[in-house]
Amino acid sequence: MTQTHTRPRLRGATRAAAAALPLLLLAACAGTAEDATPASTATGSTPSSDAAEAATYQPRLVVTYDGGLLVLDADTLETVDRIEKDGFLRVNPAGDGRHVMVSTDAGFQVLDAGTWAEEHGDHAHYWTADPALTDVTYAAEKPGHVVVHDDRVALFDDGTGEVTVLDVHDVAGGEDAVTRTYTTPSPHHGVAVLRGDDALVVSDGTEEERSGVRLLDADDAEVAATDACPGVHGEAVAADEVVVVGCQDGLVVVGEDTITKVASPDAYGRIGNQAGSEESAVVLGDYKSDPDAELERPTRVSLVDTRTASLRLVDLPASYTFRSLGRGHDGEALVLGTDGSLHVIDPEAGTLTRSIPLIDAWTEPDEWQEPRPTLHVLDRTAYVTDPATNRVLAVDVATGEVWRSAELDVTPNELTSAAGRHAH
Repeated sequence: MTQTHTRPRLRGATRAAAAALPLLLLAACAGTAEDATPASTATGSTPSSDAAEAATYQPRLVVTYDGGLLVLDADTLETVDRIEKDGFLRVNPAGDGRHVMVSTDAGFQVLDAGTWAEEHGDHAHYWTADPALTDVTYAAEKPGHVVVHDDRVALFDDGTGEVTVLDVHDVAGGEDAVTRTYTTPSPHHGVAVLRGDDALVVSDGTEEERSGVRLLDADDAEVAATDACPGVHGEAVAADEVVVVGCQDGLVVVGEDTITKVASPDAYGRIGNQAGSEESAVVLGDYKSDPDAELERPTRVSLVDTRTASLRLVDLPASYTFRSLGRGHDGEALVLGTDGSLHVIDPEAGTLTRSIPLIDAWTEPDEWQEPRPTLHVLDRTAYVTDPATNRVLAVDVATGEVWRSAELDVTPNELTSAAGRHAH
């Protein structure tokens, strides 16, 4: 069962112009069938022979389930393909708008979602093909965080402490895509971010304890460091390439050549998951204040202003989980609550502006691997999964309208996307 409305990519005259422009540009550079080369200059993949040209970009969603992956059309929510794959799978964008990193027992395997753009000077051509798991896997003992920033994607291997940085324009190119590697002194559950100036922000610690954050230059020389970040976990990039990393008692803000600690108001105030936006200097984070609660269900979120290194807490009408945080197109702070509503927060004012009812109330499962409602934002749409009913919903963040809903024949778990174009 599918509800149909209009996908809110752009608004008003801007949207109309954007819709017409690809058709005009296609006509302007039309040629013979032999002239059409459905090869993506943004990736190292060779597209399938079934590649077809489209009038505009065709975003796709990638959903994990127990037994494999579903690739959905992000506009219609119809299933494009089903890929069977054993094991607990995790998914993250690869940064090029076409590929997705699938974390498996072998490492980070590259999924071609079958949607991409080929740029021709001042315009682009758009292509689709059948999705496929490529034979490219970046080996990792324990594949961990995947962080995309500034046309690079950093992969962190928790089992070895190795950081592998890839050029997003060639993520399916295997060794040819690797632009930098770095190995931390000891393996740990860590994270790394490569900035546009080639400075590397990386965690430091051991399997038993981690409390360090390092800022390294292009030659891996230390520029700044702190060991005052117990329980290092998670990262986000805010406006002006400011990076934040979470701690059990706040977080640290990594500037151009400094690292500043922002303390929580509680002795134990863990910020372990963050959501940043290049449109905002304020980072949204979770917030847990009970060190003895094995499964705390928080009802407050944190907002950290990276300009002033200040933190404020916002009360919500319901609890949430680590897959509940997101940012809107204009920097809105979004939280999917266990009350079934999407809560919209003004990050500058630190106020809850509205709550959008979407699904029935739900309870966080005891194991983090188990399916739970998940939020993923692409363009102006918030996509929400509902494992209780096997549904995926598409929500216009600006209006709160559920413009599409579809029922799957599997129970969705993790969710990400391939935008069908490269975001500059």
